Amino acid sequence: MQRAAQRDDRDDQRAQRDRRAGRLRRALVCAAAVPVVFAAAACSSDSGSDAKDSTGAGQTVDNSSGDSSVNASPSVAAAAFKKLPEPCAALTAKTLDELAPGAAKKGKASRSDDTASRAGCSWSSLDNNGVKGSQFRWLNVSLNRFDSSAGRGSGEEQAKAYYAKQVSSAKAVPGAKNTKSESVAGAGDEATAVRYDLKKKEGAFKQQTVVVRVENAVVTLDYNGAGLAGEKAPDAVALTKSAEKAAKEAAASVAAANGRGTAPGSGSDSGKASPTPSKSASKSAKPSPSTSAKASPSKSASKKS
Repeated sequence: MQRAAQRDDRDDQRAQRDRRAGRLRRALVCAAAVPVVFAAAACSSDSGSDAKDSTGAGQTVDNSSGDSSVNASPSVAAAAFKKLPEPCAALTAKTLDELAPGAAKKGKASRSDDTASRAGCSWSSLDNNGVKGSQFRWLNVSLNRFDSSAGRGSGEEQAKAYYAKQVSSAKAVPGAKNTKSESVAGAGDEATAVRYDLKKKEGAFKQQTVVVRVENAVVTLDYNGAGLAGEKAPDAVALTKSAEKAAKEAAASVAAANGRGTAPGSGSDSGKASPTPSKSASKSAKPSPSTSAKASPSKSASKKS
């Protein structure tokens, strides 16, 4: 019986060794199989690439992948307008004499590091009536043009956004009273006129802002007037009509500068206003342009979405 028990023990030990050996074998097989699978996959991939290359399909995939990372971008429409007119000559002398009497040849160009994209000019006049008071006028034309780019989109879309921003800003001037806005017919692709009253220490000002978009360019015309030293305030409706007329003229000048249509005043006796250096601002007007609710002309002309 002792020998039988010993045989049973040996059998059990042998069985355990076999089980352990089996587990180890399976582990080794699995371990060895992993590199084989990787190698097979690599060979399969290589053969597949060779097959594609032989038909040209492999090269097409590779090239398209490279192009998508470097050159692929949505097509953007080219900008219609490539330049801006001379800002101080954007309005005719006749129009300037109507809006700012005596200031037609005293335009002050705004500073700009890129006059093909941003430009502006301002005029001011003071009609002194002695003891009856004075009439003050300030006019500013700001021209902004937008180029198309893959990052920012088409010039026209950028101009649309800037146009909306300018209109919104004109409607939200701090301290403005009796604000009214209306669309302007016959001016570019879209146009809006905003008018309001603004009380300053110099007097009560009537402010008009007309924003016009034509293709990828935006014209912002600011025009204000005030009766000073006892003179009655100017009529807001009349000022708005004058501002709208001038804004249409400036928009037409932008188009004409790019070969579309005829520049306002061309062929007539009125001609264009003669621009003068930026230092030649009108010395006769005592109130500074800061009486306007708008920013200074140089800042207005440099705005860009």
